[in-house]
Amino acid sequence: MKNLTRRDFLEAGAKAVLAGTAIIRADFLYGRAPGQARDSHPGGGEFGHARLPLSSLIFPEPKNISSLGSDFLLGDQVPIMVPSNSSQQDELLANQLQHELSDRFSVFPKTGRTSALSGNRRMILMGSIRNPLVRQYCGQAGLLDRLESLAAEGYILRADENGVLVAGKDDRGAFYGLQSLRQLLESDGNETRVRGAEIGDWPDKPFRGIYLFLPGRNNIPFFKRFVANFMALHKFNTVIVEMNGCMRLDRHPELNSGSVKFARDVNYAARNYPLGPVHDMEQNSSHQDVADGEVLEKEEVAELAEWARLHHLDFVPEVPSFTHSYFLLTEHRDLAAVPENKWPDIYCPTNPKSYGLVFEVYDEYIDTLKPASIHIGHDELFLPINVSPQCEDKDISELYGEDVKKIHDHLASRGVKTQLWGDMLLQSVRGTGPRKHITPDGWTYKSPGGLTREQVERLIPKDCLIYNWFWSDEPGNPNKAELNEGYLEEMGFQQIFGNLDNNIEEYETRKKRQTLLGGAPSAWAATHETGFGKDLMAVFLGCSRMLWTGQTMPAKNLSGRVQSLIPAIRPRLSGVTPPSLTEASSSIVPVDISNAFNLGGALPEFGVDLGKIASGTVHFNNIPFDLKAGSANRAIVVGTVGKDDPGLPREVKGIGVGEAPLSLIFLHASARPALNRESFRLIWDQQDTADLLGFYEIVYEDGFVSTIPVRYGVNILESNWEQRTSANDYCYDADAVAIGRPEKDSFTAFAYEWINPRIGKTVREVRLKGTNGFQGGSLDYNNDLGPVIESNAVILIALSLVKERR
Repeated sequence: MKNLTRRDFLEAGAKAVLAGTAIIRADFLYGRAPGQARDSHPGGGEFGHARLPLSSLIFPEPKNISSLGSDFLLGDQVPIMVPSNSSQQDELLANQLQHELSDRFSVFPKTGRTSALSGNRRMILMGSIRNPLVRQYCGQAGLLDRLESLAAEGYILRADENGVLVAGKDDRGAFYGLQSLRQLLESDGNETRVRGAEIGDWPDKPFRGIYLFLPGRNNIPFFKRFVANFMALHKFNTVIVEMNGCMRLDRHPELNSGSVKFARDVNYAARNYPLGPVHDMEQNSSHQDVADGEVLEKEEVAELAEWARLHHLDFVPEVPSFTHSYFLLTEHRDLAAVPENKWPDIYCPTNPKSYGLVFEVYDEYIDTLKPASIHIGHDELFLPINVSPQCEDKDISELYGEDVKKIHDHLASRGVKTQLWGDMLLQSVRGTGPRKHITPDGWTYKSPGGLTREQVERLIPKDCLIYNWFWSDEPGNPNKAELNEGYLEEMGFQQIFGNLDNNIEEYETRKKRQTLLGGAPSAWAATHETGFGKDLMAVFLGCSRMLWTGQTMPAKNLSGRVQSLIPAIRPRLSGVTPPSLTEASSSIVPVDISNAFNLGGALPEFGVDLGKIASGTVHFNNIPFDLKAGSANRAIVVGTVGKDDPGLPREVKGIGVGEAPLSLIFLHASARPALNRESFRLIWDQQDTADLLGFYEIVYEDGFVSTIPVRYGVNILESNWEQRTSANDYCYDADAVAIGRPEKDSFTAFAYEWINPRIGKTVREVRLKGTNGFQGGSLDYNNDLGPVIESNAVILIALSLVKERR
């Protein structure tokens, strides 16, 4: 029997839920179809030509929101008012709004200071109930009782032609009101305004987190953008950061060196799990991509913690101990429970020297980060019974409980609380008693089950916060998950749903348990935009909505909502605003590629009919695409050769451009769904977890060639996307555009903008080529590539470009 892991359980649960999910048609924000009036364009957003419904502007949706009809016009002369004796929080709110208006809208309001409000001056006022100006305003407007009655982290937001008020029940409430205000800002290119609205809002759960890896040095800017422009904006309040040996440790520099050696060894062997366990026994996940396999300086890590706190996020470092302890043992094999392993992952809890090392590492993290809590890991105990000479004849479950108690007590002596994964506390999850395993070479061994109820009661302190990642029901045992969280409650623990996903069963009933504080989805791969973008937007946004509103969203609806949010999320996370969002619409022009069209009818092997594509001009925001017919042909199609050959052209050359563009915007689709696996399936090559269907070659006049990969779920999805069933059916780097014949046929293409890295250089032509025999990551948790992908096709329908300024 294979040991059950967090990933196994989550995947099994997700499949079971998906199988029983009804397909519900979701509305999503498409571009304007041929023949649709510009005024009715539903995809305008901040740079578009028409306004989105008020109810769709803020995510997660507020408890109460209503239109006040008139908007508040912004300008450089509108002050952001703060008290004369302003607090640090008052200044923070004013500064963050100034940065938002400056960076996104070129509006530069000044800070105004006063001891009391007077007159009817147009202004923006933000702060908690302790802010004397906010308290005065709310008292005069009859809002004070409402504000005082809100739950913690709640806020009131009012915007009309006279001014904007953000009033928080507490500092976090005021901060979350600012996040909603950020989402109410819009511009038509001439005026910037705040939509007229009145909002009363508060969170459903007090713990709303995301679990991720410490970023590598090159991804520190992304981490900061993710905190400020995603987590804060969508009202998360906790970030749990796995550290391992990736912060400079002055007392134990050998752990830093060992961590780097370990990461290189696993990655250079093209493996997800380390080389060399005895008899190839199962070991813990290696997580060698924490900090991108690097070591950050203390100052860098401390700055990340402070940045999180600045954005009202509790910063919880996870420093694994007992299990997942590769980083502790790379240079301390004498402390390993199974020292014969090339890379031991569990230390010996009977060796007192183990705790000398463990406590010194914890102390250094505490001294640097000053956390209120530390997550100590302690999941997935795979220590074989009677294999470790030090632990022979010992009850390993008892040793586990004793280890938790020792670490808890040490952290408590430093004023730090303990958090841990909870699988070992339940025999219903980890099994009862020793469990038999057979290794690939036929060797037999046993591993421990979970702790008994008596051991948990005696050894595990009740002030530990337990992460329940086993919230998903098992097939054939539909009530087990709720029983598990009931057991934790009976034993006196508070818990959160760890590894959370929007597909959790019966959440709106289960959330009522008083000991359930909230939840946190997890990112089990390197912290960077590529992985977060392609893998986790639906998970993160679905959990944001669930934990704030208390409601789940059907999978198809969620994927549509995510796709509608992606155009605004992408520049916030990348830090790059593409040319199509900065240049006038007259600078964006279609390129006539109809001379290169090679197919126009049906592709019966894929169920695709190119005849469904409308004729004329379609817009996505201010980007026009010309849907032309070249003779009887409607598109450029190349085949992706997978397990079989689809019998389509392998490449098309001579797609003429003849200009020096700022960017090219491809309108394309795949013929059928493909796979976009999680990044942790190929830790050493994470980009290839998305099926590579083809690639564009950008050929410049000077002969230089740039290559653009076409990856499923990254910058392309299938033409029948409206039939999707999964919340993860979204495309991070491209935007959905409806191009089917109006009121008759459904056909979706995806607009992907490539920014020219050689501004001023003329592009002679574009070539489109399909791949041959591509293999992505395995769908199992192993060290292998997956099978050759299914055959497919890339369909290029239109091309537009953003002209160079003249």
